[in-house]
Amino acid sequence: MDWKTLTSLGRFKDIIMVLLRYGFDDLVDRLNIPGTKFMRKKSPIDHPLDTFERIRYACEELGPTVVKFGQMASLRPDLVPPGLIAELSKLQDDVAPVDMSQISAAIEQSTGKPLKETFSVFDVTPVAAASISQVHRGVLAADGRIVSVKVQRPDIRAKMRTDLDILAIMADQLHERVEELNSFDLPNLVRLIKKTLLRELDFRKEARHMKIARTHAGEGADVYIPEAYETYCSEHLLVMEFIQGAKLKDFKRESIADPELLARQGLVAAIDQILKHGFFHADPHPGNILIMPEGRMCLIDWGMTGRLSERDRHQLIGLLQAVLDKDGEAIVHTLLRIGHAEAVIDQRALERDLLDILDLHYAVPIQDMNIGQLLMAITDLLRTYCLRLPPDMVIMIKALVAAEGTARCICPELDVVAEAKTQITQLAAQRYTTESVLRRLRFTFTQLFSLQQEIPSRLESLLGKADRNELTLGFRHENLTGLIHTLENVASRVTFGIIIAAMIVGSSMIITTGVNPLLFGFPALGVIGYLFSGVLGMWLLINIIRKRKY
Repeated sequence: MDWKTLTSLGRFKDIIMVLLRYGFDDLVDRLNIPGTKFMRKKSPIDHPLDTFERIRYACEELGPTVVKFGQMASLRPDLVPPGLIAELSKLQDDVAPVDMSQISAAIEQSTGKPLKETFSVFDVTPVAAASISQVHRGVLAADGRIVSVKVQRPDIRAKMRTDLDILAIMADQLHERVEELNSFDLPNLVRLIKKTLLRELDFRKEARHMKIARTHAGEGADVYIPEAYETYCSEHLLVMEFIQGAKLKDFKRESIADPELLARQGLVAAIDQILKHGFFHADPHPGNILIMPEGRMCLIDWGMTGRLSERDRHQLIGLLQAVLDKDGEAIVHTLLRIGHAEAVIDQRALERDLLDILDLHYAVPIQDMNIGQLLMAITDLLRTYCLRLPPDMVIMIKALVAAEGTARCICPELDVVAEAKTQITQLAAQRYTTESVLRRLRFTFTQLFSLQQEIPSRLESLLGKADRNELTLGFRHENLTGLIHTLENVASRVTFGIIIAAMIVGSSMIITTGVNPLLFGFPALGVIGYLFSGVLGMWLLINIIRKRKY
């Protein structure tokens, strides 16, 4: 989808109208979109809102796709500033439910059977309705199990693709034309979230995520994971075990028998998922947690997950240990190993800034210290130093923030630092078991053996190319689209000016000949040439002034 096609879409115009309503005129001007002066007639909002609040309200007005996009952006503290993350975290995607006839058609298309053949009972009133899907309660006709049926909204994929394409092109334009936004890397943010969001639209993946999580948790786990019935699942349909319970965000703390035990179990489960198994729920906030009648915690909505390799987990354990021990040098060393530096980094300055953050967070009593917020502050600092962490590592930090916040929501008195430190120490010790050390040594020796076999042939090939003068250097340019666009505009205007000048010279020569027919006593062809070149010249001048390119 190119820029010209994009501007003709009604949805694109809706987005521009909302941006203008919430006072983002400067961004619209930088996009250089024709016809925006007619859109400005719509009166802007008159409420006193700061920039981040205006972004949140604009997202809510733009509908489900942009709301979901904003929620996912709130999971990326490496790309989004803390103030904006706080606002985007408030986004709600509760929407009006889809008509039952459409839901029935979607289920029958996915199962290939009439609705009554699959479900003996199907509740037409949805349990929940969100931007991507809605959930109904049903009873399987085959065995009478009570299930939750998650059905994807009709045509949501096509609508989301259109919105995401629009956001991607706008992000590219703003990245090229607004230097102040370059540090946020909008194109990369949109690209990553688009990939994640489109993956979440395949409910078969969510079913597999639940299966993996149940396997890791094992029987009798403190935190329960619902079972997905994969036989009934498809890209647009997810059938899973129905869990009786209330969402933690609506649950009264007074009704929990042992809040401290429940909070500890939830925190331990989250740390286990991240550091022990390397497969974790990406957003374990109170809205995704059910409290079952027996007081057990149940984690739902496994559309978004994160994965960490064994090496990532070991590095992360080292980072968390260094943070808890307030070891600035070790933190810098670990971060440089984990992250990717996009510029030369002043390591001493980075260490000083990290120690400032640690001092600020360690100044409070140990039981009040917030590990998640500390990691978020460190991540925000890394963004200013252009040090990028792997995406799953950043999602892990946000997941840890959510898990810690949930634990404090259940039991504010819980000593999160002590609980986390005990578990992290135990997991760190597992890195040095005999089995683990031998496995890493075996892998290292295998790699060295393979490398010593490849080096002679690669060296021979390289020297052969040098002898035959076949060595070449590759060159790749990046972020030159704006420069190319500017050069094209300059060339077009210069060409336009030359044509106008040629028309004026030609008309002047015709005027001197006195050839018929005459107009106002002068050759008509010359007069028409003057008029036409004058109109074109005025149009070019007005265009330059209007775009302020002078």
